[in-house]
Amino acid sequence: MPSYAEVFRTRGYLAIFLAAALSTWGDYLARLTVAAFVFEQTGSAFAAAATFAVSLLPTFFGRSLLAPIADRIPYKHVLIASHLPRAALVGALILVVGARSSGVASLPTDATPVALWVLFTLLFLVELAGGPAIASSQILMTDLFSDRRLYARALGLSTMSDQINQAIGLGLGGVVVAWVGTGGALWFDLSTFLVSAAVIAVVVRVQAIRGTPSAGVFGFFRDIGEGAAYLFRHPVLVSLLALSLCSVWAMAAPEAVAIAYAAAKDPSGSARLGGLLMAAPILGAAAGLAIVGRWQPERQNPRIIVMALLMPLPLVVTVIAPPVLIAWLLWFGCGALQAFMLPLQSTFSLVIPVQMRGRVFGLAGALSVAATGVAFLVAGWLAELTSPAWAVALCAFGSLLAIVVVAVRWPRAALRAAVDTAYNS
Repeated sequence: MPSYAEVFRTRGYLAIFLAAALSTWGDYLARLTVAAFVFEQTGSAFAAAATFAVSLLPTFFGRSLLAPIADRIPYKHVLIASHLPRAALVGALILVVGARSSGVASLPTDATPVALWVLFTLLFLVELAGGPAIASSQILMTDLFSDRRLYARALGLSTMSDQINQAIGLGLGGVVVAWVGTGGALWFDLSTFLVSAAVIAVVVRVQAIRGTPSAGVFGFFRDIGEGAAYLFRHPVLVSLLALSLCSVWAMAAPEAVAIAYAAAKDPSGSARLGGLLMAAPILGAAAGLAIVGRWQPERQNPRIIVMALLMPLPLVVTVIAPPVLIAWLLWFGCGALQAFMLPLQSTFSLVIPVQMRGRVFGLAGALSVAATGVAFLVAGWLAELTSPAWAVALCAFGSLLAIVVVAVRWPRAALRAAVDTAYNS
């Protein structure tokens, strides 16, 4: 495999890499900030989990309905036009959180449902605006690296960095919120969107779109339909997507109920311990990616289904409600086994024809995000119905059963052929 040094020597990658890291810190710090704020206001595990779900579900609409924009407009323009409105919306979120915290007349302290709906609406719009940017970023990565093995190495590095940066945002989130307050944490998130837009404006070149998109509004939706038809008729793509959708139930559950789990163990430190618990599977994923990322694609891909089957098992043990340290280690182990997502994502990306990447990336990502959002809601509901520990275990067991069904019909021969074509042709 190519070295990480070769990845960083690629023109433009380092600046984009650093801007993405900064943006991820801000995003996850903001999610923890708002979730902790909601939990403090309501004392409800479901409401805290719903905060994460609301930050994910609109991406379904943003990716599925707006992602084809990435096949029609140069990705540089799409990325800049996405980041700036998101900065403005986070500014509005700052005003709402500040008003709610101070109990001003517009958001009185006895109007929790109203305040929460305002928060949820703003979170919805922030994530909705990010839909086209995600597909454009994926196309940008494939354009930066014409050598497909170098692309796989870069994707592994970016994914590992993203996991570490998520952990930084979550693990330090409680400390930062305690230090600068909810408003200060959200101001940091706002600044990351502005910095990212500036970096893209300076570093990224304008690239012409590929293919010939259909004209008009009806053509726009026709393109979405063509992307869906291609995705669901391709045996390798649909199997990789199905595995991803089945896995997110186990992946999402710990993050969804971490604050409630921590509160059950130590009510005085729910935000701090909750952030550390959320960071556990993310740090585990970074460790797993550091190992899996060193393997050749021909070695990575045959192990996808095995790692996926093992991934939920540590979470099932959470049913005994272990101490926070033991739970952290179990969730870390689950995260390490999530590294199968690296070859899954890189192979998925390279199998899609260049002219269809925006819409197929968008649709697949939308389905994954929708499944994650529903998993957050279900985990939060189960936590209220039973306990946070049982919620994690039940979601993990359900995920395991679904992965077993996918494994029975796993297209091993077709996957080997797709990997050979993608990396050796």
